Amino acid sequence: MSTARRILANTFVQFAGKLITAGLSIVVLKLITGYLGASGYGDYTTIYQFLAFFGIAADFGIYTITVKEMSKPNANIQRILGNAMSLRTVLIIITMALALIAAFLIPKYHGTLIPIGVAIATLATFFTLLNGTISSVLQVYLKMQYATISLIVGKVISVGYMIWAVTAYAHNPEAGFYQLMWSGVIGNGVMFFITAYYTRRYTKITYAFDFAYWKQIFYTSLPFGVALILNTIYFRLDILLMNFILPHSSVLNGVSDCVQTLCGDTENGLYGVAMRMLEMLIIIPVYFMNSVLPVMTRYMEEQKEKVQQLIQYSFDFLVATSMPILVGGFILAKPIVLFISDPEFVSGHTFIYGADIAMRILMFAMMFSFLNALFGFTLVVLNRQKYLMYINFVAVLFNLVSNIFVIKHWGFRGAAFTSVLSELIILLFIHRVSQREMGFKLNSSSFWKYLISSLLMGLIVFLGYSWLIDLWFVYQLAVLVPLGGLVYLLMVWKTGAVTPEMLRLIKK
Repeated sequence: MSTARRILANTFVQFAGKLITAGLSIVVLKLITGYLGASGYGDYTTIYQFLAFFGIAADFGIYTITVKEMSKPNANIQRILGNAMSLRTVLIIITMALALIAAFLIPKYHGTLIPIGVAIATLATFFTLLNGTISSVLQVYLKMQYATISLIVGKVISVGYMIWAVTAYAHNPEAGFYQLMWSGVIGNGVMFFITAYYTRRYTKITYAFDFAYWKQIFYTSLPFGVALILNTIYFRLDILLMNFILPHSSVLNGVSDCVQTLCGDTENGLYGVAMRMLEMLIIIPVYFMNSVLPVMTRYMEEQKEKVQQLIQYSFDFLVATSMPILVGGFILAKPIVLFISDPEFVSGHTFIYGADIAMRILMFAMMFSFLNALFGFTLVVLNRQKYLMYINFVAVLFNLVSNIFVIKHWGFRGAAFTSVLSELIILLFIHRVSQREMGFKLNSSSFWKYLISSLLMGLIVFLGYSWLIDLWFVYQLAVLVPLGGLVYLLMVWKTGAVTPEMLRLIKK
């Protein structure tokens, strides 16, 4: 099997698994939003956004650096994995302890479900991070189908537990809220043990305590880890700022005061639905570039002339996948939000501006994020990850200052626009730096072909949506998504965006 085919197969199996778990996530989203409402879902979202800051500090870029190190010729995979596991376990314990202390000390969280929820969710984060560590071995061998199996099984068990919790605690939402948090712990624990079972086929899983090697991993990961922390800060900052800047909702005579007024938990709930959709999508370029990373690392060591070609094909793939998602997601935002959540979250139902507005804005951030993944991983392969740290620091400053000004006036709409501009700033800088360090030059002709194909697809989908506007949203999506996909594939073929050379690479 050709390298290109192995990369695409490894990406596809992860994406297929993500689609399955995304479908399960939609069940979860509808279940939780219907059970907790916008305010309760806002607290649920806040917990995971809050832990994301600490979780990325525990990750510290070790996964990516570990995959890179394992991909080098004659690498001692067992030694690398053992020391990476030990270092990451120490980081997990420290960061989760800090998260727990912070959750109970923050005055804004007093009297809410958030502190106890954070305490439970730290266990889920523990299993997630350890699972990522051992799955690095599967990534190096391009055998991520096993990690996908564990992900799906863990998610199924988690969703099953959620369904039980919502049913068993139908009249006690507070107790049910905590059970929803426990579902993540159980599902992630199962996922970890299944991944460990498959990883043992390729290497032993044992802790190692080579402190000199710990130091080497830590300092290699440090710039990338700081960059990831900064990336997470600007990506999650809006959720936390809305919670602090805007007042909490209250109910008077059975009517929420947040229908016309901006309230932190309600804005988070509406914005959280769109953000969950964005999070499902931006994992695609990460899966793809994680598959490319081992190959690019080997090429840099042995066949540097092939790296330019690999970057070009990666660029084409990421543009080809992100552009139709942007156009289709923008047009079908309303039925998508109805499909993944509850009518309460759509514009004009309870609130003037709903999650569909946030989703339309965030689709542009999604596209920029796809391209950022390519140039970011290129800098990692070149050992120039320090530039990611500087670029993300600029993005965080811009995000913080902008959100402080816009959230109080426009709530999640201002936060969404800030996210788009933050991703664009990163793209402009990261492309310039990676191009300077690597010396590559991208051919943009395919970009315009994908753009034309996406716009024509969008026109057909828009006309179809206008025609089917009175139908149930499930019927709309069932008709328009496949139709849009077929139109896009036809146009990509007709415009020559997919060349015979590309097909030969895949078929080898």
